[in-house]
Amino acid sequence: MIVSLSSVLLLGALLALMLRNRHLGPGGATIAALFGFCLASTGAAPTINDALQSLADSLSRIG
Repeated sequence: MIVSLSSVLLLGALLALMLRNRHLGPGGATIAALFGFCLASTGAAPTINDALQSLADSLSRIG
């Protein structure tokens, strides 16, 4: 858990830096995919899935 949490923080910081500098090429896409993969293995995954599901349900009711 400690390794995945530190990798999530590192990849998240790199991704935020790339987004801020508007430098998102193939390397940025790789970092974004790795960030998502690492984030999915943390304890935050169920909370994120629930939030995205509620957002999708709300949007489907609007449209």
